[in-house]
Amino acid sequence: MDASQKNIVIDGKSLNASDVIAISRRDARVSLCPAARAALQSTRDFVESNWLAEDAPPVYALNTGVGSRKNIKLSPSAIPRFQKNLIMATSAGTGEPMPLEVVRAMMVLRANVFATNYSGIRVEVVERLLQMLNHGIIPIIPAKGSVGASGDLAPLAFLGAALMGHSDSLVYFGPRILPADKAFAEAGLPPTIDVQAKDATALLNGSTASLAYAVVAAYDARVLLRSAVASLCLSLEALRCEVSCFDDTMMSARPHKGQRAVATAIREMVLKSERCTDAAREVRISSGPKPIGQGTSERHAPPLGPRINDAYSLRCAPQVYGPVLEALNYIDGILGVEINSSTDNPLFIKTDDNSYRAISGGHFHGQYVAQAMDLLAIAVTDLGAICDRRAARLVDPACSFGLPGGLIAIEPGINNGFGGAQSMGTGLTLENMGLCAPASTLSLPAKANSEDHISNSCYSARRVRTIVENTQAIVAVELLLASQALDLVAPEFLEFPIGEGTLHAWQEVRRFAPPTLKDDRWVFGDIEALRLAISTEAIAASVSNWIKDF
Repeated sequence: MDASQKNIVIDGKSLNASDVIAISRRDARVSLCPAARAALQSTRDFVESNWLAEDAPPVYALNTGVGSRKNIKLSPSAIPRFQKNLIMATSAGTGEPMPLEVVRAMMVLRANVFATNYSGIRVEVVERLLQMLNHGIIPIIPAKGSVGASGDLAPLAFLGAALMGHSDSLVYFGPRILPADKAFAEAGLPPTIDVQAKDATALLNGSTASLAYAVVAAYDARVLLRSAVASLCLSLEALRCEVSCFDDTMMSARPHKGQRAVATAIREMVLKSERCTDAAREVRISSGPKPIGQGTSERHAPPLGPRINDAYSLRCAPQVYGPVLEALNYIDGILGVEINSSTDNPLFIKTDDNSYRAISGGHFHGQYVAQAMDLLAIAVTDLGAICDRRAARLVDPACSFGLPGGLIAIEPGINNGFGGAQSMGTGLTLENMGLCAPASTLSLPAKANSEDHISNSCYSARRVRTIVENTQAIVAVELLLASQALDLVAPEFLEFPIGEGTLHAWQEVRRFAPPTLKDDRWVFGDIEALRLAISTEAIAASVSNWIKDF
């Protein structure tokens, strides 16, 4: 790794989502705070001195079995074998591998759990986990199989197996896939390590895979929302919309914080626009539908001049985007607490006399994450739905105020325009609508009824990733179509410039996808280029001077 890379120090109390993204996506290095390391060692010393003798009191998951076998006391000599066997028996995932960025997020989040110093895990295990991140040894973990109850046992068991250097565990080491022990050896690290008392149970207990999916999805959703403001404002300009509905005096009559922030961003984006004026609305677009009596039906005749108001997908954008913004703010609060919490079980609580109590609880239960992701699924689905409706208006001559049907530049019939791109957006919207049904209310008992209520947090968070990716493509379609509309009419509206913010957004779109002014283009390439521009924050960055409050 490049020595100049950012180093993030974890201490169990100050890690944030941006740090997690830097580690998971940008390969920032990570290290353990010296004070946290010392505290971990002190706790471990107490555990080994007081709870690992033959006559030690039973401490759940330390010197006892787990789940329905919690009353079986284990001899000290059997504990390492039990710890290893627990990882082997719990490695029961299936399906496509988790995305590497989510696995990296899960790894640093789990290490930060240990840095809170409630687990009693050995420092060597925490350091090995960080070494894996810093050397690019990333386990291949099946995405499916967790119920989010006693944490994400299956995904974390795969992490534990890789950490041990188990030869059946496969990892990415740079671009190659290797058995874990060989990857460690090539990195100059011990190929294998043994797990001792509490090591495996600490690795497995906690809804950390769910949290990793959630942190990445929530981060991406906020970037997506900024991009969707850009696509909205391009559509407002392309359709020459009435913008007085976004005035702050109007917003003050229903002063939701999110709604007002969105309306402010819209006003900033279209500031000084002459396109969203009555004078611009008087212009008949030469390439659009002709007046009635010249082959155009009354349905397709573009109305000219002043408008009383626009369709809901245009004028109600603050009322739809605002709840998305407020949902994200709420979700960030939930995830911020989760990131710096101990989700292990049991917890070792330090007492006033410098001793410890082992207390069994339920911090591993993923309901907070599951319900937050249900909310995010609904919010992002609705965001995509309103963007798709605007894209549909742009290609429909009955709704586009004079734009040519399908946004075709020349020779309709030979050329087909953007109807197929818009239809794809509708297909993704429908898929999101199916995916956004609540997942946190789905519960079945597991593990011989010891886990009689589950959170389903891992699925809840995992499907949000799909919803966000779908919605990135939906917003990409709106960006593409609105920019095409602006390009088609540019020569006729030279005296009606668009706002400075929307101009920057339009120019940024054209860095990734040129206009279609002749024959139809390979539209997949344009949509995918813009989807990537959204996911890599390029679109959001281009309008950051105008979208400041979120």
